[in-house]
Order: sequence, then structure tokens, then C-alpha cells
Amino acid sequence: MNADQKMRQSTSASAYGARVGTGAGSGTGDGDPPGRVRRFWSERRVPAGIVALVIAAVSGLLLYDVAAVRSGRRAMRWRDWLADELASRPLDNAWIVGGAALLAALGVWMVVMAMAPGLRGLLPMRAPEPESGAGPGAEAEAAVRAGIDRTSAGLVLRDRAMEVPGVRSARVDVGRRRIRARALAHFRDLDEVRADLDTALHEGIRQLGLARPPALSVRVRRSAKSKG
Repeated sequence: MNADQKMRQSTSASAYGARVGTGAGSGTGDGDPPGRVRRFWSERRVPAGIVALVIAAVSGLLLYDVAAVRSGRRAMRWRDWLADELASRPLDNAWIVGGAALLAALGVWMVVMAMAPGLRGLLPMRAPEPESGAGPGAEAEAAVRAGIDRTSAGLVLRDRAMEVPGVRSARVDVGRRRIRARALAHFRDLDEVRADLDTALHEGIRQLGLARPPALSVRVRRSAKSKG
């Protein structure tokens, strides 16, 4: 990259917490550290239903085959084949070890998925603090949980970015831990545009009221039309 290209591009990465921190407070100000708010948990009704149906079908098939054998009928071919293979192959056989490892990995994956919160696209928001001397209704209001979709948050911040003078187009990608803003400027100095964009986006993040505000990365470059 030559010197002219370096002058046409300005990059800034800053943590939201360091930007808004203004000292100790009562825990409700804008610069105070976020409270402990848990993520939303997915109900997982469809995956749980599918797993239950598969287990019920396999269990019913095995139960039917065992009852058929007890009544004097021949076992199903697949169960005869599986019993013969397990009886004839040693424990250190590659297929036995590979199958056991696959089943163990599948079990670990299911346990991890069951313990994970899910709903990665939903960002939790701060709960309102009840005012001093307020009645039970204020406590119930503070107990209400709210969240915002990452796509919606990105659209809100993009609209904020488009309000900055000099910004021709902007794209904001909101992640769980980082917000990446990319903008094209068609007039004004890039450093000035970047500084104003950084300030506008930090203010937009603050107004979103997120429980765990992600870090902000801002990148501004000159559009191709403006270069010409």
C-alpha cells in the first residue's frame, strides 16, 4: 500500500466500555459496567420432538423384535447381522473403535448443545433499575427481560452511520462480541468522518441499551467515484 492509499483510508477499533466509562456510579448510569444479565435460552421444541420421535421409533422396533423372538419367530436380519458382527469382531477392531468413538462424539455434542443457551442472534438488553421508593409494580417492571435481534441492531446503527456528513454508504455487522462498521466517504477528510462516525455509533450502541455492549471497529475509506 503506497502513501496515497494510506492517506485515503482510516481505521479505528475501540472498546465500547472504555469509551463510555466515566467513573464509578450507582449502577444505572451510561458509563457504569453492565449488570449480570443472562442470555436468552432457546426452547428447542422441534429438535427435542425429533429426537423423541427417533428414540421412540427405534425403541418400538427393538421391543417388537424382542417380543417376536420370545414368541418363537425369527429375529430381523439386521439384528442377526449386528449380533454376529459384534460377536465375531475383536474389541480392538478398527470398525468397533471407530463406531464407539463416533457414538461418544455424538453424545458429547448432544450434551454440549443441550447446555448451550442458543438464540445467538438475540442480544439481551439491560433491565431497568427500580427507582427508590417505588412500589411492587416497579419491581415487576424491572424483572421484564428484553432483547434485540442482531440484524435489527445493525439496521439501526447503519441508519445512524448514514446521518454522518460525508458518508456515502455504510454497512454494520453486529456480532455477539464485536460490531464492525464499514463506510465509504465521498467528501470531507477521512479522519474527520471516522471520528464523527465513531462518536455516532457509540451513541447509537448506548441507546440500544445492551446488557453486554460489544466492542466497536470502524473503518472508513474513500469511494471509487470520489477518487476519480
